[in-house]
Amino acid sequence: MKSRDELSVEDISEILKISKSKVYSLIKSGELPSYKVGRKIRFSEDDIKSYIKGLKQASTPVTHKAIGGTANKGFVLCGQDIILDILSNYMRQHNTPALRAYIGSYDSLIALYRNQVSVASAHLWDSDTDTYNVPYVRRLLPGIPAVIVHLTCRIQGFYVAKGNPKNITKWDDFGRDDITMVNREQGSGSRVLLDENLRLLGIFGRDISGYEKEIQSHLTVASVVASGKADVAIGSEKIAKQVEGIDFVPIKKERYDLVFKREDMGTPEIASLLSIIRSDTFRDEFSHIGGYDTKDMGKIVIEF
Repeated sequence: MKSRDELSVEDISEILKISKSKVYSLIKSGELPSYKVGRKIRFSEDDIKSYIKGLKQASTPVTHKAIGGTANKGFVLCGQDIILDILSNYMRQHNTPALRAYIGSYDSLIALYRNQVSVASAHLWDSDTDTYNVPYVRRLLPGIPAVIVHLTCRIQGFYVAKGNPKNITKWDDFGRDDITMVNREQGSGSRVLLDENLRLLGIFGRDISGYEKEIQSHLTVASVVASGKADVAIGSEKIAKQVEGIDFVPIKKERYDLVFKREDMGTPEIASLLSIIRSDTFRDEFSHIGGYDTKDMGKIVIEF
């Protein structure tokens, strides 16, 4: 592919082997960078290459060993949501290089504890307090002064087949014999939300058909449900809007936060990150995408 900065929707459809409607959907969600010349949407080749590289990284499980290999190379931002990819792009534009590590919330906090990443992201629900993240940060970063900064709120729920033919509406339904699920990987916020609710109900994962099948992305589990290979999966509302053939049953409003060590509060990298997420430009970009509540973006939740 020749280096071009004025690729059309048709070009991108051919390059990525997806429909034009899917290209427009990716633009609307903010996943695919674009710009306008008059009324025409255009793309740069560098942005498309970065998008493809991000997909490859997201589809590759990242182990603690792999993270440890990148930790000394710079500022590492850890988490799986597309909002973090866009945040890292903003940081690079502000001359603050930010590497990305794509692992779930629980392992993200452990990696921060082990000095393998600079910033962790988390959306971990604690059933004892009905709160997000704070109890986990205290438990998984013992003795480490830390700062939790709010990024966004999202709606978590069930991906079900169009029309919800099996009427899956509550956690109790996972105990039914006629339900097959597809699961997220251990340590992800969605998996913790599921397991905590199953524990409260006295339902064992081993008794649920498909519980052992783990997949590392919201988009893929939604696609499995759309294909009819599973009846239900846990994920965010935003992704449900991108996958045809499924409905979304809202269950829980979750907090998605960033966590870093308090000793890093004055570093140029953290200063740049906070400046970006507190800016009207960054907030406005996500207020139009849908699926993100940006009202308290950038506010400090707590300092330990």
